[in-house]
Amino acid sequence: MNSHRDIIIIGGGAAGFFAAINIAQQHPELSVAILERGKEGLQKVKISGGGRCNVTHAEFTPSELVRNYPRGEKELLGPFHSFMTGDTIAWFEERGVELKIEEDGRMFPVSNSSQTIIDCFLSEAQKHNVEVLYNYSVKAIKANETNFSIETNHNAIDCNKLVIATGSNPKIWNLLADLGHTIIQPVPSLFTFDIKDKRIKDIPGVVAKNTEIKVVGTDLESNGPLLITHVGMSAPAILKLSAFGAVELAKRNYNFKIEVNFISLDFDSCLTELKNYKQEFAKKTLINYTQFNIPKRLWKQLVLASNISENERWADINKQQLENLASQLTKAIFEVTGKSTFKEEFVTAGGVDLKDVNFKTFESKRIPNLYFAGEVINVDAVTGGFNFQNAWTGAYIVSQSINK
Repeated sequence: MNSHRDIIIIGGGAAGFFAAINIAQQHPELSVAILERGKEGLQKVKISGGGRCNVTHAEFTPSELVRNYPRGEKELLGPFHSFMTGDTIAWFEERGVELKIEEDGRMFPVSNSSQTIIDCFLSEAQKHNVEVLYNYSVKAIKANETNFSIETNHNAIDCNKLVIATGSNPKIWNLLADLGHTIIQPVPSLFTFDIKDKRIKDIPGVVAKNTEIKVVGTDLESNGPLLITHVGMSAPAILKLSAFGAVELAKRNYNFKIEVNFISLDFDSCLTELKNYKQEFAKKTLINYTQFNIPKRLWKQLVLASNISENERWADINKQQLENLASQLTKAIFEVTGKSTFKEEFVTAGGVDLKDVNFKTFESKRIPNLYFAGEVINVDAVTGGFNFQNAWTGAYIVSQSINK
């Protein structure tokens, strides 16, 4: 005979624990169980933010917050009015976990350790009698008229209501497709660009702070800091582009060209400035006289790429060389030949089609009493705590919907 729980949550990650704790706290009479396929849960929480756990982002206006979601922007506006960044901060503070805001808006536990968040979840789960079943791999999901039957590698478990919070899990997506859901094929989101180019080959670690980047031949563009790495380019400007361009760049098999403006000035304005410098610093050696607040090592490479030798003075530069330099500064073309995963935090675009989800409740439109939380649906965000905020919001609304 199958064992029975009132509510089963498949997935022992951030969204799964958050949903389970909120449901169990409000309804102590219900039996709530998390099925986690690994020997321990919350692994993504553990490695997030370099082991510090980037819990959320200090953006407190829903209409601004949604702009960080390449997929889900429109759908999340309503949910963010129900459970927002401030609610997340309050939820953790009520449980003894204080968060702090860093300069770039990211929010971390004051302890600077993801273990603080993990300990909070495990303690709250225990306190509210949430059963966590580790090494439980789901083999099949049957939706019956009045309940669900979950076949696992141990036994079959029935439940009245089912929450899927497995993140990017192809096996679970296949089971959901068998139940009639449309699954948007997953592609990587949040990755760095592989670039082999002599201008950047020997200067890893250099950061250009105010860049504008476009993918040539598309409408994709972004701005912000750019980091030159051993294999190419990274940092927010690139990661934003990879997230918003996830589907388009996958179609191109990660072979495309980008145009980089290192100084956020247009070509003509830059050329005018360079002509002024030619007069002002006539006797100075151009390569040693960095302008536009860009790092010295980058300036040197762009100067050399403009057919200007190491010893040339500003006074000796001809019109063509000035134009070359203006081009290198404002519209340098780089060829991208592949991608690298951003840290260990693998994020995908794809999952349950947003049209299959009722965003007032996060319930399936196809199967009653089946709910989704986190990245199992086709929602993803740029880096900075936004993916977790989607998880908290969805999981909280699921808990409210189930309680009704």
